[in-house]
Amino acid sequence: MDCIWYYDSPLGRITMAGGEGYLTGLWFDGQKHFGHTLSAVCEERLIPVFEETVRWLDIYFSGEEPGFTPAIAFKPAVATPFRKRVWETLLTIPYGETVTYAQLASRIAQRYDVPTRVAPRATGGAVGWNPISLIVPCHRVIASNGSVGGYAAGQERKLKLLELESAHIFSVSPINRIFASL
Repeated sequence: MDCIWYYDSPLGRITMAGGEGYLTGLWFDGQKHFGHTLSAVCEERLIPVFEETVRWLDIYFSGEEPGFTPAIAFKPAVATPFRKRVWETLLTIPYGETVTYAQLASRIAQRYDVPTRVAPRATGGAVGWNPISLIVPCHRVIASNGSVGGYAAGQERKLKLLELESAHIFSVSPINRIFASL
């Protein structure tokens, strides 16, 4: 049985899911794919991995790099081999830095010695299904044209997260925001 817990962040309430010592989900309430890894029955209970995650979130939202990662696990029901590779590669993007979807696809190909080119669009699709937002930093992936790109919890949240990290974004002008949303 999954356990769930809540965290009130400056950008809205966050729901955590986990059990057996691992965090398996972390979403802004109401975001796209919210709770897609949750079991049908969940128990609201503060377990040790949630305490560690709350500590991580407190440090992160204070504007600092947490310096550790809570124990995470990707549930096999949603973690296809390709998605798992994408999510594991997201963990290599340093705090305060961004990569493009094309750069991420290239990193995946190099990291896993894939003989064929990894498609940036397929990579972007897998990024969007990331079940552990923030900690698995999908918000650090931007479009090649310098626009923010998509984010399951919304572009405004993505911008605020990148600003919190003082991440370099090529351009976040209102025009690029409009084009990114098309």
